[in-house]
Amino acid sequence: MSAELFSPGVPLTLRYAPPPVDRREIWRYAGCRGAAGAPLEALLEECLAEALPALDYRACACAYPVVRASGALELGFAAVRSESLAKNLAGCGRVLLFAATVGLELDRLIARAQSGAPARALLLQAIGAERIEALADAVAADARADAARRGLAVRPRFSPGYGDLPLALQREIFAALDCPRRIGLTLGGSLLMTPTKSVTALIGAGPA
Repeated sequence: MSAELFSPGVPLTLRYAPPPVDRREIWRYAGCRGAAGAPLEALLEECLAEALPALDYRACACAYPVVRASGALELGFAAVRSESLAKNLAGCGRVLLFAATVGLELDRLIARAQSGAPARALLLQAIGAERIEALADAVAADARADAARRGLAVRPRFSPGYGDLPLALQREIFAALDCPRRIGLTLGGSLLMTPTKSVTALIGAGPA
């Protein structure tokens, strides 16, 4: 059974097994259309062999009630004014807030490759993009399963920076989830996350 993610006010720290690797998605993130060719295919396999053992799939999450008041969404951890998020959460009585990361070691591998192996660095970046999306999808799948047990349906995950949802909401998210302590995820003054292959998002749940 997956975690009970939509239990209100219960903070959770989660570890995930590595999701299946989608090489087509990696090539898409790398900007490669069509056949990559044997040398690049071989390089990708080298990069995967180096990167995959270094990844640590972690997430933290907490569910909150959704209350609409005075044109804002009161989400328990913040009052948010966003037409895009309001549309996404239409009909929802709960929202799951989560942050996820695949860890810092991949950033180190990318930085090392950037100094003299740009193709390797590009593929490592693409691997990281595919891996964090796969992890976020795994959290969303657990949320969907927990919502279904409660007779609810989930909405698509929605992140700061989508539509008119301000990126500055990251500050409230990091404070609410205590991301640095719980999963080693920090937020810089320019709102960039470290490790870079990380994501924060909200998932609403409402009547099925």
